Amino acid sequence: MIPSDTRIVIVTPVYEDFEASSRLFKELQAELGDSVYIVAVDDGSVRQPLDTSGLDEAGARGAVLKLRRNVGHQKAIAIGLGYVSTHVHAGQSIVVMDSDGEDLPASIPQLLKSLQPEQVDVVVARRKSRVETLRFKTFYAIYKRLFRVVTGRTISFGNFMAMKPAGVRRLSAMPELSIHVASAVLASKLRIDTCPLDRGPRYAGQSKMNFVGLALHGFKGMMVFAEDVLVRVGIASAIVAILSVLGGMTAVMLKTIGYSTPGWFSVALGILVLMFMQTGVLSLMTLMLTGVVRSGTVTSELDYRDFIEKVLFSAKAGTKLEAAS
Repeated sequence: MIPSDTRIVIVTPVYEDFEASSRLFKELQAELGDSVYIVAVDDGSVRQPLDTSGLDEAGARGAVLKLRRNVGHQKAIAIGLGYVSTHVHAGQSIVVMDSDGEDLPASIPQLLKSLQPEQVDVVVARRKSRVETLRFKTFYAIYKRLFRVVTGRTISFGNFMAMKPAGVRRLSAMPELSIHVASAVLASKLRIDTCPLDRGPRYAGQSKMNFVGLALHGFKGMMVFAEDVLVRVGIASAIVAILSVLGGMTAVMLKTIGYSTPGWFSVALGILVLMFMQTGVLSLMTLMLTGVVRSGTVTSELDYRDFIEKVLFSAKAGTKLEAAS
């Protein structure tokens, strides 16, 4: 259970990263002292399973949620927030951050300062500087523009964020949270503020996310707004179909008045007819998929208890073990 005297609750997913997470716990304790309570979600680690030794060595209060299997980074965060939403107290602030060191504990006070106004529910970190390669920065810039085109929304933040208890409860009730945390925040209609922060280097090891994983993560962000994406694709297809019809009519008119070279008319008209048929089929499929998305949307929230095998508490937190119910 989260003590009522806790001021800050940290939710961080950990997968096969015992060394980095242990260093994070120490830095959090050094930065925030006994006002912090750490909820570390062990995402089914096998080679480096997480226990409470890192928390105990740091002298920190906290709990380790041991998941039954690996569920992925985003769903692990959703499970952690689900757990926190049932134990959080009024007046506490909840911070979501990665455990690899790229989200700096020293930046948390800046996030919490921006969270103080009553009209703010969630504060997200917008990166001022990055330590990634040029290739990553290039593809990320392309992704942000593509995301805006297909969803109509701007995304410029990741998982590093702070929120109030009401925000946690609202997000934990959204099934989209387990798909993509940042997109779920955008879809939640919560009052969001941004805080420009630097990104730090990893504490240890290499990132487990390859290019394919990053691309999949990006597409999942768009899936949260699947209905909007499908409608925009349908509109674009309809526009192309109309232009194909107008082009065909123009080709027929030019052929009739004799302004076409031999073979030009048949080639142009054939291409335009194919474009019209393809966009027509795509528009029909888009409308059908939009109906499926609208009627098949999951309305039940994620039950975190289904994924937790057991909860381990640090020595400083008191109780040593809580079996998952």
